[in-house]
Amino acid sequence: MTAITSTAYSRDLGDELRRLREKFTGLTGHAFAEQLGWDPSKVSNIEKGKARASEIDLVQYLMTCGRDSHHFEAFRERYRYAFDPYVVTVPDNLRTLALAEAQAAKITCYDVVNVPGLIQTPEYARALLITFGNTPEDVERFLRWRMDRQAILKRQNRPECLFYVHELALKLRVGDDKIMEEQYLRMLFHTHILRIVPMSAGPAPAMKSARMLFSFEKMVPVAYSETDLAKVFAHDGQAIARSREHFKWLDACALDEGQSRSLLANYVSGLREDSHDRRADLA
Repeated sequence: MTAITSTAYSRDLGDELRRLREKFTGLTGHAFAEQLGWDPSKVSNIEKGKARASEIDLVQYLMTCGRDSHHFEAFRERYRYAFDPYVVTVPDNLRTLALAEAQAAKITCYDVVNVPGLIQTPEYARALLITFGNTPEDVERFLRWRMDRQAILKRQNRPECLFYVHELALKLRVGDDKIMEEQYLRMLFHTHILRIVPMSAGPAPAMKSARMLFSFEKMVPVAYSETDLAKVFAHDGQAIARSREHFKWLDACALDEGQSRSLLANYVSGLREDSHDRRADLA
């Protein structure tokens, strides 16, 4: 077993092992270590994703949990890449992102065409998931995950959050006027720090990809980006440095907090005026 820097994915898979231990053995980490003949710190470090387990370690761990060879092979295939500086996961892997958000001390986020998931209203999120062509079952499953992720913003020790949102996300209609108005109000009154990147900033900010940067108290930062094909977690020093420069650049492009709130208030007023005009026409 070689101790190296943990990653978002190694911590996720380590936590998966912990849950297997608790579910199938009922043993504490210390008692489990005794059964394996390991030092308790070895179990702890593997389960926290702080150290890479060897194949023999994984065999012993999973067989003690009553898992078969098929489970071992499937887990080993995922674990093989857990400590890479760039980890790519499938689009429907929601646990790794949720765990990174839950462990972060600071989250900095930029989105171009959508409101960031952590500050979406349930109605906006559902309409967005339907727009992406998900099945009704997947819509409800992804919606539940998205709303559960937002619990971190209600914690007493919640992470410090800074959301950069391009004005395009305000202009693109998701659902009806009521859904958009509630989403604007959520952004106006129920977020941490919100900065709008205006259309007047030019095309460059709109051409940049959405991304997140997670900072932790005792772990290496993680840069994150996603497409409809994959989720990418980067722990490489250059990727972290580029992400920090990206957000420094956005800081210069974006409106300040007061200006951002004023712009959001204008969008709310615009919706209400349009609604009033439609009612007048019907009359």
